[in-house]
Amino acid sequence: MNQIEKPIHRSSIRRKIGREYYILKREIEWIFGDKIYSKTKSDFKYKNIVFSHKSVILRKLKDVDMYLQDNKRKNLELAINHINKIIIKPGETFSIWRLVGRPTKAKGYQDGLVLIQGGIGKDVGGGLCQLGNLLFWIFAHSPLVIKERYRHGFDVFPDVNRKVPFGAGATLSYNHIDLQVKNETENVFQINLWLDDKYLNGELLSKEKIKSKYRIEERNHSMKQQFWGGYSRHNQIFQIEDNEDGEKEKLLVENHAIMMYNPFIESKKL
Repeated sequence: MNQIEKPIHRSSIRRKIGREYYILKREIEWIFGDKIYSKTKSDFKYKNIVFSHKSVILRKLKDVDMYLQDNKRKNLELAINHINKIIIKPGETFSIWRLVGRPTKAKGYQDGLVLIQGGIGKDVGGGLCQLGNLLFWIFAHSPLVIKERYRHGFDVFPDVNRKVPFGAGATLSYNHIDLQVKNETENVFQINLWLDDKYLNGELLSKEKIKSKYRIEERNHSMKQQFWGGYSRHNQIFQIEDNEDGEKEKLLVENHAIMMYNPFIESKKL
């Protein structure tokens, strides 16, 4: 039925206490858990490109001050320094937050755009979701297994110049809302990230050439009005692997989000 309950708006104090609880819980997991996290960097660049992608850094968004976009660039620059050239060995788990750490003003992070309960706000380190979106899209075109991924419960902006399907990304919030993938192959992978004047660029490389090709399909997309009056958006993202044995597919993620705009207003004809 794709029914979504009307969102509950919690106080800022309750949100802060809840966030710190989950941060502590994840830090304990890092110490006592059995995952082997990727932490090795290599200056040797592998030659086999698995997949590459880029996304525009400075976007003009309705009711969003451009200085937050400028700050996002600085935040991205700091974060990717911890991830660029990381090697993902067999059996290892790649975690964004395990590598980046907590973004703070003392580390040079600035106020950037964040989404809070369906609204637009700002916070230190804001804008790093663009990094999560880019890496998710790259990993989705690879044999790496997505173990942890989250997305916003709200769809805030309409599809304007969208290059990838709705929901084909990953939101981030230190450290419990993470993007993690595991290397369950015998190959070794490397992440390269860099900024240029316009784009955040990323590529996944492999030590040995992989035989499979991957593509993404969006299925079962729908927009619905909920019983409480709001609108919601739904879809599924499938990965299609094509190799010498034929095609096989798997469901990567299923998205359900509350829309913060009316999707059924007709566009004005030009």
